Amino acid sequence: MGKRTNTARWIEKSQRWQINVQTNGVRKTFTSRKPGRTGQREANAKADAWLDDGVVTSRKNLSKIFPEYLEELKLRTSKSNWTGIEYRWRVWSEPVIGRLKPDALSDQKLQDVVNRAYAKGGLAKKTLMNIRADLMAFVKYLRKGKYTTYHPEEVIIPKGASVGIRRILQPEHLITLFSVDTTEYRGKIVRDKYINAYRFQVLTGLRPGELRGLMPEDIIGNRVNLQRSVNIYGEITAGKNENAIRGFTLTPTAKAVLQDQLQQMEGVYIFDLPTEQAYGRRWRRYCETNGIPPVTPYEMRHTFVSVIQSLPEGWIKALVGHSRSMDTFGVYGHEVLGQKDQIAAGVESIFQDILADAN
Repeated sequence: MGKRTNTARWIEKSQRWQINVQTNGVRKTFTSRKPGRTGQREANAKADAWLDDGVVTSRKNLSKIFPEYLEELKLRTSKSNWTGIEYRWRVWSEPVIGRLKPDALSDQKLQDVVNRAYAKGGLAKKTLMNIRADLMAFVKYLRKGKYTTYHPEEVIIPKGASVGIRRILQPEHLITLFSVDTTEYRGKIVRDKYINAYRFQVLTGLRPGELRGLMPEDIIGNRVNLQRSVNIYGEITAGKNENAIRGFTLTPTAKAVLQDQLQQMEGVYIFDLPTEQAYGRRWRRYCETNGIPPVTPYEMRHTFVSVIQSLPEGWIKALVGHSRSMDTFGVYGHEVLGQKDQIAAGVESIFQDILADAN
């Protein structure tokens, strides 16, 4: 720890607290315009931080530093990730804290960003959580760059934040999906080109990007090894999070759907979906044609989770690529031999009960 032998003193002419410190031949001046002992403590704290951690005293405000952070994000994350972060910064964070210097950040300043987004934007809880996560990550970047030693402690999401309503396919809609393979296309009733994609997604809970990225070499016997995802920009990524790379055993119904699709493959990918948007449009047309209330492709994943919710929670998390609720499971939990087959049997039993009427 650096040793400071002096303390900040009040400079009447400048109306500020000021302290000069030196280490290794480098001299720095730190100031605070806050009145009273609060300002003196703040100036001293800045000096201590520099002596202890080599914190850089920067004249740049956050609006000037954020582009540097964004360039780093572009190097290590996908476009679909950094574009969302850039948008939320520009719309919600920058207007509130953009003019601040790094050493002026506090929990309250970050809370102001979240509160403003909630009050003015009426944003859903998930979006507010994303804004908070963005801020935490940016502050971490500032610490790594020695702009600050500030560690956020508590930034809360307003209790009134709405939770987005997710729709799912009900049993009667699933029966239709697995008994009707036609849709209206250019004024004619034809077999839906993506019918197996719809069915496989409902049967496995894959994210749309994971469905797009599936290749024949990912299928080994009855096992699926998810190794990639294709995002909305056509970029191949490792998936949404660290749990996205995973494997599972096919149920007999899912395997039958997959085998049918493999016989019709036209490209490198099993389902050959041109874009996520095109897939969504064709799915909506199928729903309209067959009297199914519209849900999004991502809500087909929610359908899967809802259908199998009677299974043990740990099984469901493993299937859909969610993190464990406890770190102990994530670090020390290993697959029990034969467990994936047991999970597949449980999923198959549930879907067969629902689809019995279709036969």
